[in-house]
Amino acid sequence: MCGIFFSLSKEDHLAPNEELLDALRKRGPDSMGLGSRTVTVQPTTSASTLAESRFLTFVSTVLSLRGDSIINQPLEDPDSGSLLCWNGEAWKIDNALVQGNDAKAVFELLLQASQSCSTYSQDGSSSPEHGIQNFLQAIGSITGPYAFVFYDARCRRVFYGRDALGRRSLVIKRYGAGSLAISSVPDATETDGWDEVEADGVYMLDFEANEASHIPWTVGDQPFGLPYSLTYPFPNLNKDDNKPFKQTLTLDSPAVSQLHQHLHASLTIRTQDIPIPPSTEANPARIAILFSGGLDCTVLARIIHTILPPSQPIDLLNVAFENPRVICAAAALTPQSTPPSPYALCPDRITGLTSHAELLATCPTRPWRFISINIPYHLTLLHRPHIISLIHPHSTEMDLSIALALYFAARGSGTTTTTTVLVDPLPNTNTSTETHETPYTTPARVLISGLGADELFAGYTRHTTAFSRKDYPGLLDELDLDFKRLGKRNLGRDDRIISHWGKEVRYPYLDEEVVKWALRAPVWEKCGFDKMEEGEGEGEVGVEEKRKGKGKELEPGKKVLRLLAWNLGMRRVAGEKKRAIQFGARTAKMKGGRRRGTDGVV
Repeated sequence: MCGIFFSLSKEDHLAPNEELLDALRKRGPDSMGLGSRTVTVQPTTSASTLAESRFLTFVSTVLSLRGDSIINQPLEDPDSGSLLCWNGEAWKIDNALVQGNDAKAVFELLLQASQSCSTYSQDGSSSPEHGIQNFLQAIGSITGPYAFVFYDARCRRVFYGRDALGRRSLVIKRYGAGSLAISSVPDATETDGWDEVEADGVYMLDFEANEASHIPWTVGDQPFGLPYSLTYPFPNLNKDDNKPFKQTLTLDSPAVSQLHQHLHASLTIRTQDIPIPPSTEANPARIAILFSGGLDCTVLARIIHTILPPSQPIDLLNVAFENPRVICAAAALTPQSTPPSPYALCPDRITGLTSHAELLATCPTRPWRFISINIPYHLTLLHRPHIISLIHPHSTEMDLSIALALYFAARGSGTTTTTTVLVDPLPNTNTSTETHETPYTTPARVLISGLGADELFAGYTRHTTAFSRKDYPGLLDELDLDFKRLGKRNLGRDDRIISHWGKEVRYPYLDEEVVKWALRAPVWEKCGFDKMEEGEGEGEVGVEEKRKGKGKELEPGKKVLRLLAWNLGMRRVAGEKKRAIQFGARTAKMKGGRRRGTDGVV
C-alpha cells in the first residue's frame, strides 16, 4: 500500500500542502520520496512561437509489504528519466507469480514497453501508436489491485489509472489553465473539486501531441477506428437461464470444490510471505480479518487456517457501536430494567462471538484472537469530520455509516478476553473460571475483507426480489448490473478509509481467477433460488445418516458458498443470514429522524 500524488502545472512545481502530505504519510509510513520533471511543449496558441514548460511533481509514500527490504518511491530510471508512483499488488504478470517487490517488477515491465518510443525516434521503424499499444499490453498483463501514475520520459507521456475493479483509490482535481492534481486521497482542507478517477481504462497526457486521452477497457475485438486498445480482463456474465431438469447444488457438486480451489489459491498469494510487522510481541499477527461473523469472512478465515503455519495468530476485528437511537428505543420498551451493554447487543457482536466459537471448535490449534472494538458515541462524533473528508467525493449517509464501521475496525484497537481456570473457586460462588479483558491493538498491516461475495453469488435481498419477480432472467440482469458497477461504487472510498491507518485491505473474492470462474458459471451453480418440488433437495447438505439437515434449510443466496462452509465444518455459519455492515455494527441512523441512506451528509 502506498500514497500517490502527482501534479501538472504551467506555472511552477506544485507540491501537496502539509495536510495532504500528512494524509499520504499515514497511508505509507515506511518511506516518502519526491520527484520532479520539467517538460517542454509546443505553444498552445498560434499567437505564440515560444515553447512552453510543464512542471510535473511526484510524491510517493510506501507501506512495505513485499520483498525483504523497503523500496523507496517514486521509482526512477536514471537512463531515460522515466518515473513510477505505484500503489498496488501485482500478484502476477503474464500469469506468472511475481516474487519479491512488485513495484520494481512493474517498473521494469513498463520501461521495457516504453523502449519502442526510442526505436521510433531513431529509425522510424515504429509509430507513436505502437508505443502506446505496448504500454497498454503491459498494464493489461498485471493481475491484482492497483492505482498508478507513470511518466514515460522517452515518449513524453504521463499515464494514470486504476485496475478494472477500482480496488485502489485515485482522485483528481482540475484547476484552471490546464493544471491538475492526482492523489490517493483528497486534500482535507479543500475537498471541493476532487473526483474519483474512474476505473474505466487508462488515462494519458501526451506532451508530444499536447493532448489528453482516455483509452477505455474493451471487451472482445478492438473498436473500429482506434489504433490501440486495452483488453478488459473479465468475460461477460454467463446469462444462460435454461437450467437442466432437477440439477440442484449439493455438497458434492463440482462447483463447491471448484470454488474452494479458487479461494484457496486466492488466499495463498494474499496471506503468505507477509513481513513480520513492527511489534513488541514475540509472535505478532501478520494478518487480521474484518470479522462480522458472517458467512463471507468466516469462510475466508477457515480456509486461511489451512494455509498459514498453525502457530501463527490470526486477529478477528469485530466492531460494535453505541447508537443513541437504538438505546432510546430499547429504554422505551423496558423502562424499568437495567440497560444491557450497547455493544453486547449489536448483531455483529453476537454473530462474531458465535462464529469465533465455531472456529475454535473446528480449528482448535490456531491462536484465534477475537478483538472486541467498542466505539462509544462521543468517539464517533470526534472522528466524524475526518471520516467525511476521507470518503469524499462520496457524501451520503450510507457512505458515512459504512465508513464508520470500516474506519474503526481497521484501526484495530479494542480488547481481548482471556479466561482463567481457577484452582479455588471464588468465595460464595460456583464459578471456577475468571475472565479478563485486556486492551489490545492489532499489529497486523494486512486486512482481509469478504467484500465481493454478495455481488458474485447473489447475496443481496434485491437478488431474491429480482428472482421472485422475473425468475432467472431478472436475477441475471441484477447480477450483471452489480458486477459492472463494482469499479464505480465504493472500493475507492473503502481504500481511503482503511489505508488511513497504514493498513492494506485485500479482497480474496475479487481475485481475477475467482471472478472469472463466477462469471462463467451458470447461475444455478452459485445460488439456489429455484422453486423446489416437495422432497427435492434431499442430500444437499449430505447423507442423512452421516450429516443432519437438508440443503433446502440453507438460504438460497450464495448457496455454493454456504455448502462450502458446511463442507469445512462451519455448519452454523452456513446458515447465517445476510446483514449489511451498517446495521450489524449499528452505525446506521445514529441521530434518529427520517433521514435515508441516500441523503447527503449534513
